[in-house]
Amino acid sequence: PSLLMAAARPALPSSPTSLLLARSISAPDLAARRPRRWLVAAAGVPAVAGALAASASTPAASMLLRDGGATLLVTAGAYSLVRAFDALTERRLVQQVSQSLSRKVVHVLSGVFFMASWPLFSNSTSARFFAAVVPFLNCVRLLTYGLGFYSDEALVKSVTREGKREELLRGPLYYVIVLLIIVLVFWRDSPIGIVSLSMMSGGDGFADIVGRRFGSLKLPFNKKKSWVGSAAMFISGFLLSALMLSYFSWLGYIHVSWDQALGKLVLVALAATVVECIPVTDVVDDNISVPLATMLVAFLLFGNTAN
Repeated sequence: PSLLMAAARPALPSSPTSLLLARSISAPDLAARRPRRWLVAAAGVPAVAGALAASASTPAASMLLRDGGATLLVTAGAYSLVRAFDALTERRLVQQVSQSLSRKVVHVLSGVFFMASWPLFSNSTSARFFAAVVPFLNCVRLLTYGLGFYSDEALVKSVTREGKREELLRGPLYYVIVLLIIVLVFWRDSPIGIVSLSMMSGGDGFADIVGRRFGSLKLPFNKKKSWVGSAAMFISGFLLSALMLSYFSWLGYIHVSWDQALGKLVLVALAATVVECIPVTDVVDDNISVPLATMLVAFLLFGNTAN
């Protein structure tokens, strides 16, 4: 049999060139093969496109595309919000007197807009991780500029009290870290995270805005805080919490029994206001103490449901 196989096997060319081209192809043969190659390629393109379309039409791929698109959209929105106030600072439209107002407006809007964007993400178990990319990228950005790897004077002035880059590593960084924790731990189906973020962004933000403008009458145990600022903290935190609970309840993520929830919200807002009034700002930042206290009280009152 081996002799028959050897006889049937064609002889191999001996020259080095013939190792690369075993048989020369004539021009007519080459012209005849080209149409067949184009037919094979033309038949393959629709097949590949059909496979991609079929894979994208599956529920998992659809949710992946939705979460990826929502991440890009929310990241661009968060960046644009901060850059808008950066531009106002660069053009000197925001003067030193109103820089504190600019900082707190960013404080309020960042949390509210981010929380309101959660329904853009799918119902997959990985959706919260896509949403967490937004505060994570902001953490990286604040660390980059706060540690001095790059400089952005407008950013520093728009989100810090005294215009020092080191401040980016305190209040602003704590803020986005809390956002990251709330997304990963609680997400949109827990009233604890919703209420905690509402108190930190809306309550604490409006307390500073109103207190600086109208807070001439100071608290007896904390001269840095005012009665009107504390009242604004309580009212705005309560109202924003109720609004966001209504928002997520209307979309079906949670169920709220308002006859019980309103009383619980009053207690949560009161606890957050008391913690915000305590003179421990030099030890613990409000962006840490307020959400932590809110999480604790909300967990004791709500549990993990809003019933």
